[in-house]
Amino acid sequence: MATQEMCRVVGNREIGAGLFELTMEAPVLCMQAQPGQFVHITCGEGNLLRRPISICNVQDGQMIVVFQVKGDGTAWLSKRREGDVLDVLGTLGHGFRMEELGDHPIFIGGGIGVPPMLMTMRAAKENGAKPEAILGFRNQNAVILEDAFRRLGETHVCTDDGSYGVHGFVTDVLKLHVQEATAICACGPKPMLRAIAEIAEAQGIPCQVSMEERMGCGIGACLVCACELKLKDGQEGVRYGHVCKDGPVFDSKEVVW
Repeated sequence: MATQEMCRVVGNREIGAGLFELTMEAPVLCMQAQPGQFVHITCGEGNLLRRPISICNVQDGQMIVVFQVKGDGTAWLSKRREGDVLDVLGTLGHGFRMEELGDHPIFIGGGIGVPPMLMTMRAAKENGAKPEAILGFRNQNAVILEDAFRRLGETHVCTDDGSYGVHGFVTDVLKLHVQEATAICACGPKPMLRAIAEIAEAQGIPCQVSMEERMGCGIGACLVCACELKLKDGQEGVRYGHVCKDGPVFDSKEVVW
């Protein structure tokens, strides 16, 4: 069951163009947090719907979230300062199944899908694995969290325009390393996830994907984040799941791409 916690802001800094890293005291939520989950934050009195934001990391009772300013709610959140109090609901959703990753998982993030992979990669390393990361961004100005990932394991950075790191997509790098992988975990735009899922399936490697969808309630009561999934047991047809409740993490073979 989700917990509502009033969390004091410890720090909030811009780490890229329109990208903010917010740290808050959230001892209860930190105890519950699993890699791949998210929290729902109230963003000002004038914004009725909470904003879903993936958990980037937790440590010593403090939670870090990274978000992109996209509208009034996240713009309000970007202006919070030390000492401000946030109304946070969490932790929500089903995260990554860490017990299925093996000893050399590859973690892939694209754009704002990069932050939730940090906690996931850290958990894998703490479980004894030798993780590897592939991070994709539009350009050099959009690169975030690179140093944090490098502290956890081998990390490759790609940019669409070639202004930093590898010129190309995360899938270009994945193809060079996929045969070494015991599992793949990814978060980012749906076209990227679809391409990763195809590579993983061709190689027979387990793949988990965290879907990015607009959300309303965050607890499965509305239909805003409905997504098409395959029927179980090989049956023909589709079923509908909620990214907030049934996900955001799914087995890539479940998803109707």
